[in-house]
Amino acid sequence: MPLPQTEAQAAVAPKARIYAMLDTDGDGVASRHDYFVRIERARQATGRDEDDPLVAIARATGERAWAAMDANGDGVVTYEEYAAWVDAEKFDTVCRYALGALFDLADADADGALDRAQFTLLRQALGNRAGNADAAFEALDGDGDGRVGRAEYLAAIRAYVTGEDSPMGHALY
Repeated sequence: MPLPQTEAQAAVAPKARIYAMLDTDGDGVASRHDYFVRIERARQATGRDEDDPLVAIARATGERAWAAMDANGDGVVTYEEYAAWVDAEKFDTVCRYALGALFDLADADADGALDRAQFTLLRQALGNRAGNADAAFEALDGDGDGRVGRAEYLAAIRAYVTGEDSPMGHALY
């Protein structure tokens, strides 16, 4: 049986899990390369060309997000820097746009929603296991229509990052 977490431990866990996913090479720091390889993986997984306008948007919003996270410009963001930086305001003004642009890459028919296959493809490209992505899809598809909308997807990630209850976040990370 897991030990109960203190409020402080519960707040740290989501940030640590997300940070671990940002550190794509597992060397203990999230580098610029780590951050942008996730965008490239999403581009490749979705079959988009280098010059696709949605790829350009994903890269541009990624540049803004990276610049905000790497405030000292040294090319790496330590866990301590990330944990001190990310909060609800940063999600709303920075992360929402970068994550939304990645969502849009996977939204092949541009209808503002992902089906299970698109959702799983995106989440695997971003570093989640297929089983985690499948469980997260189940958690988000509350009405059982087989689709997850952009707004509910971003709201669930925001809730997880800010320490609110997010069944999708718990499944993914």
